Amino acid sequence: MSEVSGERDALTARLKEYEGRPAAVGGVGKDPVNAPMIRHWCEAMGDTDPAYAGPDAVAPPTMLQVWTMGGLSGHEGRTGAYDELLGLLDESGCTAVVATDCEQEYLRPLRPGDGITFDAVIESVSDRKTTRLGTGYFVTTRMDVRVDGEMAGTHRFRILKYAPARSSPPARRPRRPRPVVNRDNAGFWQGVAEHALLIQRCTDCGTLRHPWLPGCNACGGLDWDTVEASGEGSVHSYVVMHHPPFPAFDPPYAVGLVELAEGVRMVGTVVGVPYDKVRIGLPVRVEFRTCEDEEGALVLPVFRVVEGEG
Repeated sequence: MSEVSGERDALTARLKEYEGRPAAVGGVGKDPVNAPMIRHWCEAMGDTDPAYAGPDAVAPPTMLQVWTMGGLSGHEGRTGAYDELLGLLDESGCTAVVATDCEQEYLRPLRPGDGITFDAVIESVSDRKTTRLGTGYFVTTRMDVRVDGEMAGTHRFRILKYAPARSSPPARRPRRPRPVVNRDNAGFWQGVAEHALLIQRCTDCGTLRHPWLPGCNACGGLDWDTVEASGEGSVHSYVVMHHPPFPAFDPPYAVGLVELAEGVRMVGTVVGVPYDKVRIGLPVRVEFRTCEDEEGALVLPVFRVVEGEG
C-alpha cells in the first residue's frame, strides 16, 4: 500500500468517527409556524392550493426545513461536531462544497402557531469518491423536527466536500447545449426559430399554459391552439449562476422566472443589466439571440430589461 493510500485510509477512518455524532441538540425554531411566511413561500412558488390559507391553514410540507433555519445569527443548539468535520475536510484539501440532494419525510401537518424543536445528527460520511467536480466525500445530516415532542418530519441533507478537479482550458469554446425537442414542445421551438413566442391555449376552456403539454392542466382537454405572446413581462424570481461553471457559458449570469403579460411564466436568461442589478418586478421584453457553432444556428429567447428600468 502506498503512502498516499495509507493517508487517505487514515483520513477516511477519522471522518467515519463523526458518524452518529450530534450536530444540533435541542434546537428551537426562531419563529413559530406562521401565516406570513406561508404566504411568502406560496407566492414565490406560485402555489395557490387553498389548504395553505384561511383559518384552517396548514403549512406546505416542503417548508419543513424553513422553520429550523437559524438565519445569519445561527442557532445556540449546534454542537460544533459538524464544523469540526468540515474543518478536517478543508485541511485535507477538500475546500469546495456543493449541495447534492435532500430527502424529506412528513409525519404530521404543521399549522400556524406550532413551535418547532429539532435535533440533528451526522448520519453518514461516504468513502472517498471521484466525481466530475473533483474528489471528496459525501456528508449526510439528518434533522428530526418535532412539535410538542411529537415527530413532525425528517430532513436529510447531503453535500459533497471535494478538492476541485484540475482541468486544462479547452482549445475552443464548446458548443452551446441544445434544448430537448420532442413532439409535445416542437411547436414552441419552431416558433422561437421564427422569432415568435408561442403559448399553448386550450380550445375547451381557453386556459393558457407553459411549458407545452399534451393536455390542459385545468380541464384535461386534449385540443389546443396557440397565441403569440407580446414578449412583455416582469421578473417573478431569479437566481444568479456562479457554480458549477459550464464551459459554454460565462458566469456569473442571472436566470429569471419571467411572468409574461399573458399570465404564464417562462425561464430565461436576463440580459441588459449586470447580474447583480436584477431584481424581482423588473420589467423585461423577450429578445431572440442566435448562437452559431459547428452544429449550425441555434435561436434562443432571452429577456432584456426594459431600457431605463435597470
